[in-house]
Amino acid sequence: SSSPGLDLIALALNGKAGGFEKVIALVDELVVNLKKEQEGDDGKREYCQKSFDESDDKKKELERSIKDSETAIDEMKGFIETTSAEIEALNAGIKALDKSVAEATEQRKADNAEFEDLIASDSTAKEVLSWAKNRLNRFYNPKLYKAPPKRELSEEERITVNMGGTLAPTTLGGIAGTGIGASFLQVRDVSAERAAPPPPPETFGPYTKKGQESAGVMQMIDLLVADLDKEMQEAQVSEKDAQADYEKMLEDASAKRAADSKSLTEKADAKATAEENLQAETEKKAGTTKELMANLEYIQSLHGECDWLLQYYDVRKQARADEIDSLTKAKAVLSGADYALVQGRAVRRSAKFLAPEA
Repeated sequence: SSSPGLDLIALALNGKAGGFEKVIALVDELVVNLKKEQEGDDGKREYCQKSFDESDDKKKELERSIKDSETAIDEMKGFIETTSAEIEALNAGIKALDKSVAEATEQRKADNAEFEDLIASDSTAKEVLSWAKNRLNRFYNPKLYKAPPKRELSEEERITVNMGGTLAPTTLGGIAGTGIGASFLQVRDVSAERAAPPPPPETFGPYTKKGQESAGVMQMIDLLVADLDKEMQEAQVSEKDAQADYEKMLEDASAKRAADSKSLTEKADAKATAEENLQAETEKKAGTTKELMANLEYIQSLHGECDWLLQYYDVRKQARADEIDSLTKAKAVLSGADYALVQGRAVRRSAKFLAPEA
């Protein structure tokens, strides 16, 4: 292929370049321009390589950041899901605990009411048996009989008696008019429901041995009272144990509820924090992804700007070196370094002018 330097030399040798000095100056200028062009390629090549390295490093960094964000997002989503399930379980547990406490409280009230009824019933039964025993003592053992307390007259009743009046008979109520169990039993008329009990069999003759018969009855009453005392004592022990168990259950339930409530609050706070972090990490990933896309676009623009230069850099460098070498040799020729070539031309030109005309 032709070269500008050789073309100039050809023009100079043909005497059309206006003198060797101008041609030599032009050669020097061409060499300088070629070297500047090479320096430009060198700088551009260095810029392209550095830009590719930096953008590739940035790309890898952004890709790692996105991957880390995806891992963190997956972990936070899993944590939020697990924590939500734990919060739901805690709420259900607290609700179930409150329900069990309410049921236990209702059961305790019912058991206590049953206990109170038993104590009242047995106490009334004991009073009846004591009253019966005292009545028996009145007939069979007068020394042990305890007369009822004298009636306390009101001021109005005392005036009535002092004026010779008669007081209305006192109705004690209760069991058989004794006043026993009046607040416990509901008095009802049973005469219409059943007939009076039949008289005792004729085989029961009059009491002939009051001491022996009364002793048997007294012993039976004492046994009944003892059974009632035993039943009441057992009921009181059971009631005390049941109340203690209930109070212990309340204490344990209260402690568990407090612990579960604390755990519920902590988990709710942790979930809220995780949700905030998830939102922040999601936004971070979106920003990083956007930055990565811009980086990829920049890399693409670098390919458009640098690929041709990098691909043909060595070829262009070698071509410039060859051109500079050719120009340098041409300059040497023009400067008289190759004397043989100059002398040969001079002889040929002299021969042309000295040759005889034909």
